[in-house]
Amino acid sequence: QVQLVESGGGLVQAGGSLRLSCAASGSTFDTYVMGWFRQVPGKERTFVAAISASGGITYAESVKGRFTISRDNAKRTVYLQMNSLKPEDTAVYSCAARRLAILTTGDGYRYWGQGTQVTVSS
Repeated sequence: QVQLVESGGGLVQAGGSLRLSCAASGSTFDTYVMGWFRQVPGKERTFVAAISASGGITYAESVKGRFTISRDNAKRTVYLQMNSLKPEDTAVYSCAARRLAILTTGDGYRYWGQGTQVTVSS
């Protein structure tokens, strides 16, 4: 069982930065793929970024060059550094965990956090 708790969301102006954190419980954090997804009310959840247990990384095209995902296994935490934020990045951001390989669809992730709101004003 893995419990995930996100933090770091908030209100920021376009062009600004935020760093999201996702703290995980459990002793096997370092064996999990960790992903970030986002969702706008009324729209489907979309993939943002993911990092594998070995450090492999995948990004959505819309965030490449602006967002950076990283993990600290000693702290059981995954981060999402978001730079050059745009109003279209406004969403609830959730982290998720799964075994084995990175997937860019949320259905493949077993554990989810509650999410944190990110609002980017123009």
